[in-house]
Formats: sequence, C-alpha cells, structure tokens
Amino acid sequence: ISIGNICRSPIAEAVFRKLVTDEKVENKWMTDSAAVSDWNVGRSPDARALSCLRNHGIETAHKARQVTKDDFQTFDYILCMDESNLRDLKRKSNQVKDCKAKIELLGSYDPQKQLIIEDPYYGNEKDFETVYEQCVRCCKAFLEKSH
Repeated sequence: ISIGNICRSPIAEAVFRKLVTDEKVENKWMTDSAAVSDWNVGRSPDARALSCLRNHGIETAHKARQVTKDDFQTFDYILCMDESNLRDLKRKSNQVKDCKAKIELLGSYDPQKQLIIEDPYYGNEKDFETVYEQCVRCCKAFLEKSH
C-alpha cells in the first residue's frame, strides 16, 4: 500500500506476483495493491514504474484503487511503504470490525535493513530502479518467512 498506488505499490505487487508464479505457489496467494488516498483511482501506474518493470521482464495491468474495509477483513497481510502509510492504515483498521490483516512496513523484511521505501514520483529512473530492488529483496524475504 502506498499513498497513490501508481509508483511503489504496483511495483511491489507485480514483483510479488512474479515471485509466487516463479515459485509455483501463485494459487496460495491473492495479491493486490491499493492506495491510502483516492487521488489516482482508476489510473494506470506511472509510466516510469511500468518501464522499470518492463526492463525486468514484468508486465502489469493494475489500475489504482483505494484501500477498502474489506481489505482489512480479507487479506492476511497489508504491507506498506512508509511511516505515514502505516499510521493511516492503522487508523483506518481501528474503524473496521474484525480486522484480520497484519499491517506492516514492507521494508521491515529487507535483509539490507532499508526500512522505508521512498516515493520515487519526484525522482528519476534511478529512483524507480531503487524501489524495484528494494521490493525484490523485501518480497523474497517476506515470501520465505510466510511459507
């Protein structure tokens, strides 16, 4: 989960989906990404995010959406990108009866201990690449832990 669901979270979603497909465990996982805000609902990911994924042989057809009450009741994990996302999600989850999801920073799984995955929106291609690399490391470690 990220603020607008067009840069970081669609990259993480696409990376995780490829990982579980490569490991042949995709039928055990329901993977999605969403936004804390409603700014970009219905939009495709940022062109730089798409191009970064494409460079790594990954395609995504994701359209931005906002996190819903159902997400808190359906998903086992809601992994987010930074502290403000974490705060917003915890606040939203407090208003949901029987919240099942464990809300965590995706970066808490990073073997290189980069806790925060910074928003690359105002950055350049290199910043998107950094996000991609962080997502790969974190998603791999998360998948290993939660097998």
